[in-house]
Order: sequence, then structure tokens, then C-alpha cells
Amino acid sequence: MREFKKIADLHAILGESIGTSDWLLIDQARVNQFADATGDHQWIHVDVERAKEGPFGGTIAHGFLTLSLLPAFLSTAFSIADVRSGLNYGLDKVRFIAPVPVGSRLRANFRLVGFEPISNEGAQVKFEMTVECEGAGKPACIAESIMRLFPQ
Repeated sequence: MREFKKIADLHAILGESIGTSDWLLIDQARVNQFADATGDHQWIHVDVERAKEGPFGGTIAHGFLTLSLLPAFLSTAFSIADVRSGLNYGLDKVRFIAPVPVGSRLRANFRLVGFEPISNEGAQVKFEMTVECEGAGKPACIAESIMRLFPQ
């Protein structure tokens, strides 16, 4: 995990990779919980037997499940010691490039693509998140996450 002392330290690495998360297993239980939480019970995600005959040979994770793992990925990719709070400000350019088969492991690489100082020595930052599915030739998801970071 990459560590930074202050929010302002990020400004010097604008355009660079800021960190890569640990691998995270996408199992059927996680997919089913996401389906229950969102009401999206499409068979390609939750019906293991039917999905064997589907286009991917098994169940796949919801695209929005992959995207929703952003906080989990962030928590193991990097830390900023003086952050008191970080608020989700939105997303830009979200794309689901390739399916995520259940049983896969994912990780995310973060690149800092935007940094704007805001009040109280905070900053609005934009990270390009590229989610990699272990062994796959294409990313599962690429998205730009905008956050507001506030110091202690």
C-alpha cells in the first residue's frame, strides 16, 4: 500500500499511478447479496445452472457490483494520513469492458488524473480506476471517480 502524509502531496504526482489494490475474490455469495440489495436477479448473475448454458459458461458479476467495490479497492491501494473524511462526488466515463466470471479475482489500479484545491486545505481529486480481472486480456471496468478529501 502506498502511503501519503498529506492531501497536498498528491498534487506532485498528477498523471501518475497512485497505487494498486489487493486482489478480491468475487464469489457467488457476494453476487447473490448484491442481487438482493439491488433487486437485480437476472439469471446470468444468480442462476448457476442456467448460466452454464449462457454466453459466458457460468454466472458473471453485475457491472455495478464491480463498480461498487471502489471503496474496498481504495482501502488497500493507498492511504493519506491527514484525511479526516473523503466524500464521493461522482463518476465520469464509466465503462464495463469485459465480464467478470464468478470465482474470479479482481484488483484495481488508480491513476490520479485531477487535483483541485478546495476550502480548508482539502482537494477535489479524480482517480482513473482500472479494474483488472486476473488472467483476463482486457480490464473489467474503467471509471473516473471524483472525490472530495478533507484534512483533520
